[in-house]
Amino acid sequence: MSKTSRLNCIIPPHLLKRLLESQDSDVRQAALDTMLTTARLRGERAVRASFAGPAATATGNGRRTVFDCDQGSFLASAVMARSEDGPESADESANRAFGGLGLTRDFYKEVFQRDSIDGHGMRLDGYVHFSVKFNNAFWDGRQMVFGDGDGKMLGDLTRSLDVIAHELTHGVTEHTAGLVYHNQSGALNESMSDVFGSLVKQWSLKQSVDEADWLIGADVWTPGIDADALRSMKAPGHAYDNALFGKDPQPDRMSKFIHLPDTEEGDSGGVHFNSGIPNKAFFLAAVGIGGFAWEGAGPIWYESLKASSSETQFQDFADTTFQKAGELFGVGSAEQSAVLAAWQGVEIPISGVPAGVARGRSRTVDGNGGLSRQDGVAALTRQVGELSAQMTRLAKDVAALKGTG
Repeated sequence: MSKTSRLNCIIPPHLLKRLLESQDSDVRQAALDTMLTTARLRGERAVRASFAGPAATATGNGRRTVFDCDQGSFLASAVMARSEDGPESADESANRAFGGLGLTRDFYKEVFQRDSIDGHGMRLDGYVHFSVKFNNAFWDGRQMVFGDGDGKMLGDLTRSLDVIAHELTHGVTEHTAGLVYHNQSGALNESMSDVFGSLVKQWSLKQSVDEADWLIGADVWTPGIDADALRSMKAPGHAYDNALFGKDPQPDRMSKFIHLPDTEEGDSGGVHFNSGIPNKAFFLAAVGIGGFAWEGAGPIWYESLKASSSETQFQDFADTTFQKAGELFGVGSAEQSAVLAAWQGVEIPISGVPAGVARGRSRTVDGNGGLSRQDGVAALTRQVGELSAQMTRLAKDVAALKGTG
């Protein structure tokens, strides 16, 4: 199967496998059905991807349409539940999907001047009540689809705005960098959706970096489940820890990188696991810059996404964010210093940055993992000044040698 044909799902395979171990037969059956249906859908997308030529995209000023699958698993059979010009639906799932798609569309338009998923007004089609007790939500290359959950462990996937924004962002990534869904590029793909999913939620609530919870899918678990969320960007590896699901396995630095086979069973090389590393880097950069994340770290990450390619790796992306921070906010700015410190915090040094400069700025990281704006600029200025002085002395030495030659 082509790696570009894989579905982009919010719930990782390892959580569904854990549900298969539940003592509740209904939960086990729902998990099994979810996995089987997902496998069928992946096959369908692989067939679509095998046709020559790019897939057509429907343009229409980002107009939204939400369809009700009524527990069916064939999207063509779904009926319209709400349209851009139509009245509010009696179905709350349809209204939540409609509202979430609209907020995400408006976020990209107002913050990044991006016109819908493809940048050209692509229509936004969402599907709710997909299949029976379907424990997932996904982007399939054309539309966003949301299940109701099994009702015991996982609830309606439309309840989390960041989940809706996460799925729409998979479409944005597909139409920009096209990050291939495996290994490090796939983990970056997942991270981009978490990053902008969190930003949409923060933007809608007008939360600063200190006020945000930095959780992904906090409203997905049912009240009876002892878990904060599906993932934590602030503390990867600490979103949940309970008897059924075990401890959140996400790493937060490169020394903890999880190596898995590039198969469906191996989560395409651990894309939902290792996304914790760039997620933590974004959190550190956002907190280091301060204020509203969509005004600081957000533009840096968005411009870096647009500048990336299909097989971009963690190191490539880190280097690009450092470059874009300099372009957007100035070389040596506090924002660029925060980006440097953030990637150092997850054990990815920026290529080409002299070790002395890196060490000087890394000491300015505060107790919260952020970077003091004034200290960051001062450290950078001091180190650049030292390098300049060294170059001046070297030039004088060279001139003296020529004079005596």
